[in-house]
Amino acid sequence: MSTKVQLRTERLLLRAYEETDVSKIVPLLGAWEVVVNTLRVPYPYTERDAREYVKGGQEQQVQTRFGIFDGQNGELYGGIGLMPEEQHQRAEIGYWIGHPYWGRGYATEAAREIVRYGFETLKLNRIYAGVFEGNLSSTHVLEKLGFKFEGTLRKHYFKWGKFLDNISYGMLAEDWNRLRQ
Repeated sequence: MSTKVQLRTERLLLRAYEETDVSKIVPLLGAWEVVVNTLRVPYPYTERDAREYVKGGQEQQVQTRFGIFDGQNGELYGGIGLMPEEQHQRAEIGYWIGHPYWGRGYATEAAREIVRYGFETLKLNRIYAGVFEGNLSSTHVLEKLGFKFEGTLRKHYFKWGKFLDNISYGMLAEDWNRLRQ
């Protein structure tokens, strides 16, 4: 089990999920509007799925999965994390925001902090993301942070009976350092 890391931004607290968060995760992450843009979230999303999600985060050696919470009142807005590949010093970033909280900049704010954590604390060389075609909100988040469009993997994913393109974005530690200056 990892040491619990908490990260703060101007408005947000990023922390490990706890068992008491399960009842809040299910309706937010399980909403069709959210699930349709994720690769690894089943639909319908159940309490059992949420418990496994929370448990998986608690069992990590190095904490890379965080809930996105209001920094003042603790309200759950979404989730964010890195899926590290230690051998290659890289990680895939993934995030979701509950539908009632869309359009408020929470994904961008949380992602900026996770990218900082990935490069400065975890010492990653590369962070990358794959976005389903048509998920313009997610591409805007990545572009605002300085991720570079790296190409389209045509019909890369098979989800719910159809093939989807993967729009690929990436950032290197040297890009992050340049942007910070």
